[in-house]
Amino acid sequence: MTTPKETPLVQVEDLARSFDVSAPWLNRVIERRPRQLLHAVDGVSFEIPRGQTLALVGESGCGKSTVARLLVGLYEPTRGHFRFDGQDAHAVYAGPEARTLRRRIQMIFQDPYASLNPRWRVADIVAEPLRGHGLLHEPQALEARVGELLRSVGLAPADGSKYPHQFSGGQRQRISIARALATQPEFLVCDEPTSALDVSVQAQVLNIMKALQREQGLTYLFISHNLAVVRHMSDRVGVMYLGRLVELAVTDTLYTRPRHPYTRMLLDAIPKLHDTGRARTPVQGEVPNPLAPPAGCAFHPRCPHANARCHQERPQLREVDGVRVACHAVEEGRI
Repeated sequence: MTTPKETPLVQVEDLARSFDVSAPWLNRVIERRPRQLLHAVDGVSFEIPRGQTLALVGESGCGKSTVARLLVGLYEPTRGHFRFDGQDAHAVYAGPEARTLRRRIQMIFQDPYASLNPRWRVADIVAEPLRGHGLLHEPQALEARVGELLRSVGLAPADGSKYPHQFSGGQRQRISIARALATQPEFLVCDEPTSALDVSVQAQVLNIMKALQREQGLTYLFISHNLAVVRHMSDRVGVMYLGRLVELAVTDTLYTRPRHPYTRMLLDAIPKLHDTGRARTPVQGEVPNPLAPPAGCAFHPRCPHANARCHQERPQLREVDGVRVACHAVEEGRI
């Protein structure tokens, strides 16, 4: 007898967010210019099973961080749904149960220099979510919990009496992780958590995050433009281009057999130790203006496999040999 498949903790369906970037009303009237909408995220769908990591990668401006902010409720979607543990998360964010959901979903921000209040001691920074959610009130209980959280990220309880400027970038990011873990969340949205750190420190922070995931059964959405970091951290990888997912695959499959031409281009640009004599392939061309994206497939101006269909018809994300890919050339067997 087969057991029913467990419902994924995170289910995102056709999620989209547009921003009105029009000139002021009077300018539009005088200059006879229409309203302009920026489609930052345009119909993204994915699932994350409990305890796993999905990474989103892509060039700057592709919509990764907007997806992160949609999932933690900082933005409302223009359309689409985000279901968390079977609930419509954006409906919950707008209702009386919002605080309970925010306790279960936390975010680690990109810049540890900007995301920590420089005037607060570390103990107050880490204790802030505990106070804000009314989880602990007793000073002794707060102090003990903060010490426990600092230890869990490789810092000492005594560090709670210091200020953020007394720590290195890697240590500050550990403080950010401790703060995010304070409410005992199930889902962490990590928006490029190591991009502001030295390469030597990145591995330490990533190893801490992996260890915490094993110990606490955490589910991660990990956003990055560093494909080497993504390979170390993720179970599955989604590649974004101009607000849409173009490929979604198991990590090993994506790195050994990339399907979409854009994924191939990104992987070709990574320096490899055994190819020291070979010239690196730069990522060709420029990302089109998101205010005036090309018709058809958004990637066709940079794609060596584009044909007339690619210029006219936008490809849909379809499953091909266990990989979800949005590419006419892959679908037709041309690559």
